[in-house]
Amino acid sequence: MNKKASFSRRKFLAASATALAMPTIIPSSALGMGHKPAPSNRINVACLGFGTIAYTTVPNFLNNDGVQVIAMADPNRYSGSYGYQGEKVGGRLAGMQMVNEHYAKDTGLPNYRGCRAYEDFRELLDNEDVDAVNISTPDHWHAVMAIYCAKKKIHVYGQKPLAVTIAEGRAMAKAVAKNKITFQTGSQQRSESQFREAVEFVRNGRIGNLKKISIRIPGGHSNWNQMADRKAPEPIPEGLNYDLWEGPAPHREYAPAILPLNWRHNFDYSGGMITDWGAHHIDIAQWSMGMDKSGPTRIDIHEAEIPPSTDLYNTSTKFSFTCTYENGVQMSVRDNRGEPNDITFEGDNGKKIMVQRGSITMDPVDLRRERIQDDEWRAYRSTDHVGNFVDCIKSGEEPVAPVETAHRTISISHLANIAIRLGRKSLRWDPKKERILDDAEANEYLTRPIRGKWKLR
Repeated sequence: MNKKASFSRRKFLAASATALAMPTIIPSSALGMGHKPAPSNRINVACLGFGTIAYTTVPNFLNNDGVQVIAMADPNRYSGSYGYQGEKVGGRLAGMQMVNEHYAKDTGLPNYRGCRAYEDFRELLDNEDVDAVNISTPDHWHAVMAIYCAKKKIHVYGQKPLAVTIAEGRAMAKAVAKNKITFQTGSQQRSESQFREAVEFVRNGRIGNLKKISIRIPGGHSNWNQMADRKAPEPIPEGLNYDLWEGPAPHREYAPAILPLNWRHNFDYSGGMITDWGAHHIDIAQWSMGMDKSGPTRIDIHEAEIPPSTDLYNTSTKFSFTCTYENGVQMSVRDNRGEPNDITFEGDNGKKIMVQRGSITMDPVDLRRERIQDDEWRAYRSTDHVGNFVDCIKSGEEPVAPVETAHRTISISHLANIAIRLGRKSLRWDPKKERILDDAEANEYLTRPIRGKWKLR
């Protein structure tokens, strides 16, 4: 890697907030090509992990003129069955191909080969001039990878759910703060207008005092990779570095039923639907209460079905729990059982707001006419989640979904899972000290061992 070039680029980015206030002497169009910024002014992005969610996120980086995607890392070389219907091809070569084909068309250079592929993300970061990364790996990799990048002063766009334990999330937040990097969590609902509108209406008292939030999210175990019946150990397929894929997670023999994507149903790699969708809807609920840096004081489990811990798919399939906050607001979360994935806010004046992806409904209907005024509280306005991340790298401002916010959100999902796994009817939580009260065994679940040579520090 060209160390001098890397230093110059980082120096430029660190100084951007100041530089934006100075007169522009030479327009970037004179240094670059057409409408694009000069290469020295673009943010070099590497993609760590290329599978289902990357097909949604990576194009947003490719279509941002302030970004250049330069490298791809994934322990899987190239294989099909990615995507929610198994309709896509995943792996580092598939990602590299997507990037190179995009820039070939964009530049008019049919032989464009500017994106390179690596098996190990550490080798990529040692050999490329990287300013920021897009982490789209399974959940068990998020913390180790993000902290590794933070220590190198590399900005992170990290997918939700933030981490697999509360301790990992706290370690990520500390690393981001210590190294002064920009971290955007892939909780893209914060950049969608209907959720922002719902939060503004609630925060400005349009339904009176908020009393109750009801959340419905998916349950069960979805068969995303079409191989759920192949749970017995099988030979590792050619092109997959399975040991690297496992990384910091506990070791288990390879089985097609776990990879790709169905790893979400195993506690070694994720937290099931409670973390997968809880990371989205609980996040909006926290936002509506102004609890981005706090959380509830009690969690009560009303219903839970969970397979034996020895099963390959061992996350909860049915669940219903209530979180109570110090101010008396109660947030209930349950699996949707065929109903919509949505959030309902209820106030003490009988009015309600129901929101889901793509729609918002207010009861009574004329509540919608009560527009938010200029002097009232306004939610952070972002309409492009990746664009907001890129802008904040340059400005030094905090993005719409920062790491501390994501940590506080996913902590609630983890607490619910801890209670369910231990058969607890309730847990009392201290959001300031981040400890479970009067339950030593439950506190042990706030963290877990890291396998082998991998570290959180």
